[in-house]
Amino acid sequence: MLKIAYTKAHGRGELDLLLTELAYRFKELGLETRGIVQINSGCETERHCDMDVQVLPDGPLIRISQYLGKEARGCRLDPDALATAVNEVGRSLKTPYNIFLLNKFGKQEAEGGGFRDLLAEAAASGAVVIAGTNPLNADAFSKFSGGTATCVDATIDALLEWFDSVNTT
Repeated sequence: MLKIAYTKAHGRGELDLLLTELAYRFKELGLETRGIVQINSGCETERHCDMDVQVLPDGPLIRISQYLGKEARGCRLDPDALATAVNEVGRSLKTPYNIFLLNKFGKQEAEGGGFRDLLAEAAASGAVVIAGTNPLNADAFSKFSGGTATCVDATIDALLEWFDSVNTT
């Protein structure tokens, strides 16, 4: 049985804060977590935040956004930095873990790239998988999971309750 869930939060940066807090809670519980969470900075002074990802549990912090100019619109994801993050997370999967967190199942994953293969590897290993997504990619995530993913409310309590319901370790 796959133990895979996704959650959606709609406010700017809410999902990132939620999943970062969830990773912290899992660490407090002594669980081995792999994957990434996103940490935004510069949001107070800039229209666009700088986006960094923390490789779990204690890997490097990688800037995945690129500056395209003050008035730039569209995707600011740095594909080379994303590839670096994917490689770092892939290396971390060589040691035992209970949970795989992904800050966002986004466009890259929906199109077959990004962290998609690592998500599949984690799910196939029996680990609990929790990913953030947005309404644009929720259907792609559902298809990726073969329709087995559970949508969990975007609260710490709901995510921990779901985890407790599927965790068999």
